[in-house]
Amino acid sequence: MWQPNERYPDPSVRVLDTSFAQYRLPLASVERLYTGCRWAEGPVYFGDGRYLLWSDIPNNRVLRWDEETGAVSIFRKPSNNANGHTRDRRGRLIACEHDARRVVRFEYDGAITVLADSHDGKPLNSPNDVVVKSDGSVWFTDPMFGILGYYEGHKADSENKPAVYRLDAATGKLAMVADDIAGPNGLAFSPDEKKLYVVASRAEPHRTIVSYDVTADGTRLGKGSVLIDAGPGGSPDGFRVDIHGNLWCGWGMGSDELDGVRVFNASGKPIGHIELPERCANLCFGGRYRNRLFMTASHSLYALYVNTQGVAGG
Repeated sequence: MWQPNERYPDPSVRVLDTSFAQYRLPLASVERLYTGCRWAEGPVYFGDGRYLLWSDIPNNRVLRWDEETGAVSIFRKPSNNANGHTRDRRGRLIACEHDARRVVRFEYDGAITVLADSHDGKPLNSPNDVVVKSDGSVWFTDPMFGILGYYEGHKADSENKPAVYRLDAATGKLAMVADDIAGPNGLAFSPDEKKLYVVASRAEPHRTIVSYDVTADGTRLGKGSVLIDAGPGGSPDGFRVDIHGNLWCGWGMGSDELDGVRVFNASGKPIGHIELPERCANLCFGGRYRNRLFMTASHSLYALYVNTQGVAGG
């Protein structure tokens, strides 16, 4: 059974390179906020309501954790096996739904608007993770994970290649911007939005994080190159970027040494690691100053205060 570390500094927050020391708070430790999920994913923080939402995909629900009381309740059930979440630049919730094979937006009155469910007249596979750029465009990955079986969606044939898409905020036009990624998964922009990072979760021989240059008009991607090779046993999933350009990546698959969050600098060098007793699937920054890292890891939700801030809108 997991027990919090009683002493400071928390030994589960490991410095792999001296440059990470500045981001580690000596009087902050990893906290478990909730456990009881089948597969926790897709966290998103609402500062205006002081709560966090996250997905429990196989249980077909989205949960809500209240920052003031610590209470956990069901925000949405059924959720269409929702996975990744984010907020657009107007504060509205955006969700990727495996089972419905679509990306949706929740309006202020609770209505649901379908942003994307097909490309070239064919259904999407199972939208996985999503980010919103400062121009309002919605970028998301569409691997096949949700249509491979009945645990996180429903079994179906793929009619579009796994890809990364961009939805134009002004026109609503959906464009495929990359289809050369094996198992596109988590994605995030660099702080200046000149690069888009995407997890290739089916790359061989190792899973990778690919870096793409974003074109000057902000609508397309140049050729991708491997920024991070996860190495044997490494398994990046969802991730976010801080204001210094570091990538905080959900990591691991059943190994005490690897499970948790692996932190890389903008050059792709591993600089820190947050050990968790479970594989971390995804994370986000939240709290009043975007300096609290919320981590969805297999069955549980964890949090850690850090000495940096997540990129606004990330």
